[in-house]
Amino acid sequence: MTSIWPAMAREAFRIGYIDAGGVETRFVETGDTDSDEAVVFVHGTGGHLESFTRNYHAHGAHFRTLGLDMIGHGFSGKPDHDYEIAHYVGHLKDFLAAMGVRKAHLHGESLGGWIVAQFAIDHPGLVASLTLNTAGGLNTDPKVMKRVYEVTMNAVANAGPETVRARLEWLMNDPDRVTQDLLEMRLSVYTQPGFVRAMEHILCLQDMDIRMRNVLTEEALADIEAPTLVIWTDHDPTAPEATGQRFVDAIPNAEDLVVMKDCAHWPQWEKADEFNQLHLAFLEKHRVGAVAEAA
Repeated sequence: MTSIWPAMAREAFRIGYIDAGGVETRFVETGDTDSDEAVVFVHGTGGHLESFTRNYHAHGAHFRTLGLDMIGHGFSGKPDHDYEIAHYVGHLKDFLAAMGVRKAHLHGESLGGWIVAQFAIDHPGLVASLTLNTAGGLNTDPKVMKRVYEVTMNAVANAGPETVRARLEWLMNDPDRVTQDLLEMRLSVYTQPGFVRAMEHILCLQDMDIRMRNVLTEEALADIEAPTLVIWTDHDPTAPEATGQRFVDAIPNAEDLVVMKDCAHWPQWEKADEFNQLHLAFLEKHRVGAVAEAA
């Protein structure tokens, strides 16, 4: 697998910081920066905007495309409190407002899927489409929660090439898909001053009591109005394909479940060309301009 940077070097992009509801927020932007319709990629637990470096330009050729470090994550601000789903949803709403996005095609991976699903429930008028990629929030498996906590906390509390690589390899079906520059990027995130404290706040959702007051339910998912694509994998370490089908069955405007092969928790990285093709095909059907013309 090649470095993350050749994929980012082919087209213009910018990485910057913007105030989103008082949180200094790192973002990446490419594509038509004047559009108020945008594809927005939201990463998972302990992640950062580099999770989608193999996807930004493919999408930017068709849409304004954004990624961000969510509150407490990456190099964005890290307020000293636990981050529950409402905090992430509020931060995402503030980010969209700060960036002038009127309609968002929200893509969420893992925790990001949990966040954008709740966002679509709470703020339907802002969502043009929804993509849930190995999304969290519907399962409450104590073994998985314990594993997520242990491998993530170890990578931060004992940050080094071996522990961070172990955390990244957990995301991949083939450990060789972890590139050296991805490892070094995440190591630089995890060794920031105060990041152990931030990770404790991030991992609060692995506590059963906290998780249970944040979980998604089929009843809540039934309120999602946006057209929805659910992507799962054949080797996801967090939940079986049946969980993806539960999302599909609960969301009224969901398409048939898509299961990507030879992938674990990062199909957008592991099989980027396949992912980009299927995701863009879905997005083109639900472009705001196209919907308006059809009406």
